[in-house]
Amino acid sequence: MILTGPEIDTAVADGRLRITPFDPKQTNPNSYNVRLGATLLTYATEVIDAHHANPTRTIRIDTDGYVLQPGELYLGHTVEEVGSDLFVPLLFGRSSVGRLGLFVEITAPIGDIGFHGQWTLMLSPIRPLRVYAGMKIGQIMFFVATGDVEPYRGKYQGSAGPQPSRYWRDAATAQAGAS
Repeated sequence: MILTGPEIDTAVADGRLRITPFDPKQTNPNSYNVRLGATLLTYATEVIDAHHANPTRTIRIDTDGYVLQPGELYLGHTVEEVGSDLFVPLLFGRSSVGRLGLFVEITAPIGDIGFHGQWTLMLSPIRPLRVYAGMKIGQIMFFVATGDVEPYRGKYQGSAGPQPSRYWRDAATAQAGAS
């Protein structure tokens, strides 16, 4: 089951769902709009190595916006901190943003029960596109889980701002286990 807009508002009010800051005007019939934060990251090397931490470059979106370029992966973040110990969140790009040629969160839309923090957004434009901090960039839907819940305790818990991949930590653990 998916939460309806009124149930999202109720779940925020009674603490089953945390959205900070929360604005009921951002609630849709069955989702909640999230906004783009003011910081972007890009990887600073031509080749990204999955088994190592990769250097990044920080970009601040000023009041004139920032033009995203095709062929570049940008890591953005939500203004809102979103999380729940009961519901499964799924984040998708808004259709209005998709119609501008911006792919948002195509490969990793699902969040874990128990995650609380700002969401890192994977942004990929198909042509140059000016974006602005605070623009509605995506929407999160919340699903009811059935069965026992094991809350998320992973490497991105409590994220603030865009987070580069920490896949290399998984690779290091796998390599240590293979030894």
